[in-house]
Amino acid sequence: MRKVIYIICLLLSFNGYSQSDGDKLRKEGKLEKAIIAYKSDFIKNPTDSKNTYKLATTIALTYSLNDSAFHYLKIALKDDTSLWCLSDNDFISLTDDARWKEIENLQFSKYQSKEGTLKSPEYAKKLLGLIMKDQALDYQIDMAKAHYMKNGSIPHWYYPISKMKSEITVGNFETMERLFKEYGWPTYSVVGKLAADAPLLIINHHEKEEIRIKYLGKIKNACFEKEGSCMEYAKINDRILVNTDQLQTYGMQFKYDENRKLIPFPIKDPEYVDQRRFEIGLEPIAVYLKRKIKYEWTITQKKK
Repeated sequence: MRKVIYIICLLLSFNGYSQSDGDKLRKEGKLEKAIIAYKSDFIKNPTDSKNTYKLATTIALTYSLNDSAFHYLKIALKDDTSLWCLSDNDFISLTDDARWKEIENLQFSKYQSKEGTLKSPEYAKKLLGLIMKDQALDYQIDMAKAHYMKNGSIPHWYYPISKMKSEITVGNFETMERLFKEYGWPTYSVVGKLAADAPLLIINHHEKEEIRIKYLGKIKNACFEKEGSCMEYAKINDRILVNTDQLQTYGMQFKYDENRKLIPFPIKDPEYVDQRRFEIGLEPIAVYLKRKIKYEWTITQKKK
């Protein structure tokens, strides 16, 4: 109760924070101050849907003040026709509230009015829910990674979060296999691009290598048939290779070096990696590594 009162007081006190301050504070784990920053910017420009969406997600991350989170989320989604928010793990604290079903139905209605009716919208809804659960606790895990990068030690609170994450992954996989039996393998043309990514994320995050190997053929076929994500196919393919002591193909898997900086695992024929990436529609390796882990790729690329 004290925490809720404290956050309410924060929401009522604005002292010149900007949206960029909100992003910085959120990244640092200072959620209450980030809320102040985003709310201050909302007052200045209530039509900035991107800022309003961040405000809603940050309030939801406090696992309190659902009324405020829904209030700002509805404002942010006024002109949004995507399904993205339905897979956003920041909102997992809202999903037990009856108002979440209203958000879900409204977004599907807007999406299908613009993009066309999905062949299996109910399957899509279930898959988007799995994506949300798959990404659950990612914010907290990112805070643990930041702590490690700064201090060189794993914070004690990471361990129970990691355990809960593993339990979520197992539960998601069991649900996913039940959905396969009921609906079949999800494709872009059946459930849409976002929902079709659900099994790829869950399979990639599974602890057992044989599970990734079991489904790699389906994932590869979907990629080459343009019915599934080639990005996720590349990640899963490379993870299998790295975990079985082989050189990765696309440069999608990373490790920490002795300075606690992320670097790519060794890549097969690295001078030809862009050619392989282009074949499945991926961006150049230098661009990808710069964006993902701030790594400078210096190997000149060739073509066969």
